[in-house]
Amino acid sequence: MKLPLTEEAIRRYARHIVLPEVGGVGQRKLLAAKALIVGAGGLGSPAALYLAAAGIGTIGMMDPDAVDLSNLQRQILHSMKDLDRPKVFSAQERMEAINPGVKVVPYHAKLSTENAPEILREYDVVLDGSDNFPTKFLVNDACVMLGIPAVIAGILRFDGQLYTIIPKKGACYRCLFRQPPPPGLIPSCQEAGILGAVAGVLGSLQALQAIKILLGIGEPPAGQVLFFDALPGEFKTIRVGRDPACALCGDAPKITELREEGEVCVL
Repeated sequence: MKLPLTEEAIRRYARHIVLPEVGGVGQRKLLAAKALIVGAGGLGSPAALYLAAAGIGTIGMMDPDAVDLSNLQRQILHSMKDLDRPKVFSAQERMEAINPGVKVVPYHAKLSTENAPEILREYDVVLDGSDNFPTKFLVNDACVMLGIPAVIAGILRFDGQLYTIIPKKGACYRCLFRQPPPPGLIPSCQEAGILGAVAGVLGSLQALQAIKILLGIGEPPAGQVLFFDALPGEFKTIRVGRDPACALCGDAPKITELREEGEVCVL
């Protein structure tokens, strides 16, 4: 169905529509698109705000936690009035305040092998802003099995990484990391710290990559890995080819059903 652009929509998205790569056709694509954000924290906050502002028609927000005072240093979806409130409802209120035209679907739950297939298959792209490896592997595995693009990010201290996965067109997360690291190998943000603005950079990049995927513009992102070091202000990008021996997306897959593996190990 071709979505009409109302006079209000034309005014709201005028800076998109004037771009030859977007135009009215591209903005209609965004209005019809569905994106799921796993994690309403430091990464999910800027990603959610930019996707809502861009006019992504349906945005799912998934997070089992409530807002804590320590979150507010980087999780810009939330404010003091939201303390102890489920993050997904705080996020919904903020996103709809920015753009009442978008539909925000809150999932106050933890992503699991039971709910992942049913929820993820409703979306065109998934952004992972979770804070632990088991969830990132679960997002990757579910998206590869369902054929859904995923943009996975991680942050710690002054560093960030961004992984873009397009099933059947490039490497998946398991091509890079066979399995979650042993507990304790990588410190958590609580232990090692995180500069709040680093989360802003990576979350914004997640939104940008997701929008490019939905529009089908820019350089093909399959297998693209981006590294950001805030102290020198440097970005580095590499491309990783699909591993034929990958247990998930390789020539002879050994992982054919979703499974939760590894203890929570915060990235």
